[in-house]
Amino acid sequence: MCSKKDILALMIIAEVCCEDEAESKTRKPRKWVKDWFLEKERFSNEKLVRHLKGSEPIDYKNYLRMTCATFDELLYKVALFITKQDTLMRDAISAETRLNITLRYLAKGNDFEDLKFFYAVSPQAIGKIVIETCQAIIHVLQGCIKLPKTPDEWRKEAELFEQVSGFPNCIGAIDGKHVEIKKPAHSGSFYFNYKKTFSIVLMAVVSANLEFLMVDVG
Repeated sequence: MCSKKDILALMIIAEVCCEDEAESKTRKPRKWVKDWFLEKERFSNEKLVRHLKGSEPIDYKNYLRMTCATFDELLYKVALFITKQDTLMRDAISAETRLNITLRYLAKGNDFEDLKFFYAVSPQAIGKIVIETCQAIIHVLQGCIKLPKTPDEWRKEAELFEQVSGFPNCIGAIDGKHVEIKKPAHSGSFYFNYKKTFSIVLMAVVSANLEFLMVDVG
């Protein structure tokens, strides 16, 4: 037989459960996605990008740092790896949009919170898109950067560079870029640079044909 204390405890629990149920009925349901994210055609700048691609090739190249032809070729190579299927809940973000977002991020370094206003895609989704698309790009472009190995290959590059630039005995042009990052934990000033930001240095050698011969990141 239940004691008076047990009965009282059960009454309190039942009353709390009833209050929770009543509150859940009056509480507004949470949205799993913002309304304007569902209207990408209306709010994103993809129409602008398509317009630039069709009629303003110079502005398009400034926006994504590559020509329309290069974009289409890259999209053809990575589409298989970044295309997602539609679900009952929502339409999948297209492979073209995923590549657009990633290239814009790599070109300008906008944070994900900023990019959401360009493409009407949540920052959380953008974070996954950038990582997945970068992995796909790395996968399909393996082997595209070829460093000369034999003396004859080096001489060929030097001769071509002299023909184009007039500089003898040069195999390419070298330049670098600071890729800004968040300071890694417990790294001290290791990644701190003269621009007073934290970065990883990207170095590259380019041939007379504007092709990468060597890339080093570290």
